[in-house]
Amino acid sequence: MDRDRLVLGLAAVFAGLTVLLVVLAFTYQLFLLAVAALFGATTYFMWYQASGRLQERTRTRRVRAGSRFGRGSGEAANGPGGFGANARNGRGRQRVNVRPPQSGPSRQEAYETLGLDPGADDDEVKRAYRRQVKETHPDTPSGDEDEFKRITRAYERLTDEPT
Repeated sequence: MDRDRLVLGLAAVFAGLTVLLVVLAFTYQLFLLAVAALFGATTYFMWYQASGRLQERTRTRRVRAGSRFGRGSGEAANGPGGFGANARNGRGRQRVNVRPPQSGPSRQEAYETLGLDPGADDDEVKRAYRRQVKETHPDTPSGDEDEFKRITRAYERLTDEPT
Protein backbone atom coordinates (compact mmCIF):
# COMPACT_ATOMS: atom_id res chain seq x y z
CA MET A 1 0.00 0.00 0.00
CA ASP A 2 1.22 3.50 -0.78
CA ARG A 3 2.58 5.16 2.33
CA ASP A 4 1.06 8.58 1.55
CA ARG A 5 -2.39 7.07 1.11
CA LEU A 6 -2.05 5.30 4.43
CA VAL A 7 -1.06 8.52 6.21
CA LEU A 8 -3.94 10.36 4.53
CA GLY A 9 -6.34 7.65 5.70
CA LEU A 10 -5.04 7.94 9.24
CA ALA A 11 -5.42 11.73 9.02
CA ALA A 12 -9.06 11.23 8.02
CA VAL A 13 -9.61 8.97 11.03
CA PHE A 14 -8.03 11.55 13.33
CA ALA A 15 -10.20 14.26 11.75
CA GLY A 16 -13.32 12.21 12.52
CA LEU A 17 -12.16 11.68 16.09
CA THR A 18 -11.52 15.41 16.41
CA VAL A 19 -15.06 16.25 15.32
CA LEU A 20 -16.48 13.64 17.67
CA LEU A 21 -14.44 14.99 20.59
CA VAL A 22 -15.53 18.58 19.90
CA VAL A 23 -19.19 17.52 19.94
CA LEU A 24 -18.66 15.51 23.13
CA ALA A 25 -16.79 18.43 24.71
CA PHE A 26 -19.72 20.79 24.24
CA THR A 27 -22.15 18.11 25.38
CA TYR A 28 -20.37 16.69 28.44
CA GLN A 29 -16.96 18.08 29.48
CA LEU A 30 -15.10 21.11 28.14
CA PHE A 31 -11.88 19.34 29.10
CA LEU A 32 -12.33 17.21 25.96
CA LEU A 33 -11.61 20.32 23.85
CA ALA A 34 -7.94 20.05 24.86
CA VAL A 35 -7.85 16.44 23.66
CA ALA A 36 -9.68 17.46 20.48
CA ALA A 37 -7.06 20.16 19.85
CA LEU A 38 -4.31 17.55 20.09
CA PHE A 39 -6.15 15.28 17.65
CA GLY A 40 -6.71 18.26 15.32
CA ALA A 41 -3.01 19.13 15.37
CA THR A 42 -2.15 15.51 14.64
CA THR A 43 -4.60 15.52 11.74
CA TYR A 44 -3.05 18.67 10.30
CA PHE A 45 0.53 17.41 10.50
CA MET A 46 -0.37 14.05 9.00
CA TRP A 47 -2.15 15.76 6.10
CA TYR A 48 0.77 18.19 5.67
CA GLN A 49 3.16 15.23 5.37
CA ALA A 50 0.93 13.13 3.09
CA SER A 51 0.19 16.01 0.70
CA GLY A 52 3.91 16.53 0.06
CA ARG A 53 3.87 20.11 1.31
CA LEU A 54 6.29 19.35 4.13
CA GLN A 55 8.85 17.96 1.70
CA GLU A 56 8.32 20.89 -0.68
CA ARG A 57 8.78 23.41 2.13
CA THR A 58 11.93 21.69 3.33
CA ARG A 59 13.35 21.72 -0.21
CA THR A 60 12.46 25.41 -0.62
CA ARG A 61 14.17 26.29 2.66
CA ARG A 62 17.27 24.42 1.58
CA VAL A 63 17.40 26.36 -1.70
CA ARG A 64 16.90 29.67 0.09
CA ALA A 65 19.58 28.91 2.66
CA GLY A 66 22.01 27.92 -0.08
CA SER A 67 21.37 31.10 -2.07
CA ARG A 68 21.77 33.32 0.99
CA PHE A 69 25.29 32.09 1.45
CA GLY A 70 26.31 32.16 -2.20
CA ARG A 71 25.95 28.42 -2.84
CA GLY A 72 22.61 28.28 -4.63
CA SER A 73 21.47 29.77 -7.88
CA GLY A 74 20.02 33.24 -7.80
CA GLU A 75 17.03 32.22 -9.89
CA ALA A 76 15.92 29.55 -7.44
CA ALA A 77 15.76 32.07 -4.62
CA ASN A 78 13.80 34.61 -6.64
CA GLY A 79 10.78 32.35 -6.93
CA PRO A 80 7.77 32.48 -4.63
CA GLY A 81 8.91 33.45 -1.17
CA GLY A 82 12.50 33.90 -2.31
CA PHE A 83 14.92 36.64 -1.45
CA GLY A 84 15.27 38.21 -4.90
CA ALA A 85 15.26 41.88 -5.68
CA ASN A 86 11.46 42.00 -6.09
CA ALA A 87 10.56 39.86 -3.08
CA ARG A 88 8.40 41.43 -0.40
CA ASN A 89 8.00 40.55 3.23
CA GLY A 90 4.64 39.90 4.89
CA ARG A 91 3.96 43.61 5.52
CA GLY A 92 4.29 44.65 1.87
CA ARG A 93 7.73 46.22 2.27
CA GLN A 94 10.39 45.30 -0.21
CA ARG A 95 13.22 43.17 1.14
CA VAL A 96 16.78 44.24 0.68
CA ASN A 97 18.85 41.70 -1.19
CA VAL A 98 22.07 41.49 0.80
CA ARG A 99 24.67 39.05 -0.49
CA PRO A 100 27.84 38.31 1.40
CA PRO A 101 31.02 39.12 -0.50
CA GLN A 102 32.11 36.16 -2.59
CA SER A 103 35.60 34.85 -2.29
CA GLY A 104 37.46 33.55 -5.28
CA PRO A 105 38.30 34.96 -8.66
CA SER A 106 36.59 37.93 -10.27
CA ARG A 107 34.54 37.29 -13.40
CA GLN A 108 37.44 38.51 -15.57
CA GLU A 109 39.89 36.18 -13.80
CA ALA A 110 37.42 33.30 -14.12
CA TYR A 111 37.20 33.80 -17.90
CA GLU A 112 40.99 33.91 -18.13
CA THR A 113 41.34 30.76 -16.02
CA LEU A 114 39.03 28.86 -18.35
CA GLY A 115 40.72 30.39 -21.41
CA LEU A 116 37.58 32.15 -22.65
CA ASP A 117 36.62 35.57 -23.96
CA PRO A 118 34.46 37.63 -21.56
CA GLY A 119 31.48 37.35 -23.91
CA ALA A 120 31.37 33.52 -23.84
CA ASP A 121 27.94 31.98 -23.41
CA ASP A 122 27.01 29.28 -20.89
CA ASP A 123 27.62 26.40 -23.30
CA GLU A 124 31.15 27.60 -24.07
CA VAL A 125 31.86 27.99 -20.34
CA LYS A 126 30.62 24.45 -19.66
CA ARG A 127 32.68 22.97 -22.53
CA ALA A 128 35.85 24.78 -21.43
CA TYR A 129 35.31 23.68 -17.82
CA ARG A 130 34.80 20.04 -18.77
CA ARG A 131 37.84 20.08 -21.07
CA GLN A 132 40.12 21.51 -18.37
CA VAL A 133 38.71 19.31 -15.60
CA LYS A 134 39.58 16.20 -17.61
CA GLU A 135 43.19 17.36 -17.73
CA THR A 136 43.57 18.55 -14.14
CA HIS A 137 41.37 16.20 -12.11
CA PRO A 138 43.35 14.78 -9.16
CA ASP A 139 42.41 11.20 -10.10
CA THR A 140 44.17 11.42 -13.46
CA PRO A 141 47.92 10.64 -13.71
CA SER A 142 48.78 14.24 -14.64
CA GLY A 143 46.21 15.76 -12.26
CA ASP A 144 46.87 18.78 -10.06
CA GLU A 145 44.49 19.28 -7.12
CA ASP A 146 45.19 22.99 -6.68
CA GLU A 147 44.67 23.72 -10.37
CA PHE A 148 41.48 21.63 -10.32
CA LYS A 149 40.12 23.67 -7.40
CA ARG A 150 41.04 26.93 -9.15
CA ILE A 151 39.20 25.86 -12.31
CA THR A 152 36.19 24.74 -10.29
CA ARG A 153 36.02 28.09 -8.45
CA ALA A 154 36.21 29.92 -11.77
CA TYR A 155 33.38 27.81 -13.19
CA GLU A 156 31.25 28.37 -10.09
CA ARG A 157 31.80 32.13 -10.34
CA LEU A 158 30.64 32.17 -13.96
CA THR A 159 27.61 29.96 -13.40
CA ASP A 160 26.35 31.37 -10.05
CA GLU A 161 26.20 35.03 -10.95
CA PRO A 162 23.84 36.34 -13.62
CA THR A 163 25.59 38.14 -16.45
